[in-house]
Amino acid sequence: MTTAAQGLPAPVGPYSHAMTANGFVFCAGQLALDPETSEPLASLSVREQTRMVLDNLEKTLLSEGSSLRGVLRTTVYLANLDDYAEVNEVYREVFGDHRPARATFEVSRLIGDLSVEIDAVAVVTPQVMTPRP
Repeated sequence: MTTAAQGLPAPVGPYSHAMTANGFVFCAGQLALDPETSEPLASLSVREQTRMVLDNLEKTLLSEGSSLRGVLRTTVYLANLDDYAEVNEVYREVFGDHRPARATFEVSRLIGDLSVEIDAVAVVTPQVMTPRP
């Protein structure tokens, strides 16, 4: 099944926000895009972008019957590895004591000159469908 999650900006290419197969949710990379226009919000700080990206990721997961507690693995793409500590602070706040496996890469450029993109793989299970407070 493919998803275009409600409340999220439209994908900026020919892809879905997520696909679910065999009990897993495969989420496309989330970016800090305006939910109405899908325009990049590069003027936001890296902390604000990270918060928006993780909020978008959570909305995507909830639409597929999972949540951030169901995340097994993420990949974090940073335009500047010097932002690693700030991204980690927000990531820690959002995920709390849940610690999915993760890879982080510095990339030469992200869409719209944004600072951070995060994708995820999660498990679908009724026990993890509670959104964060």
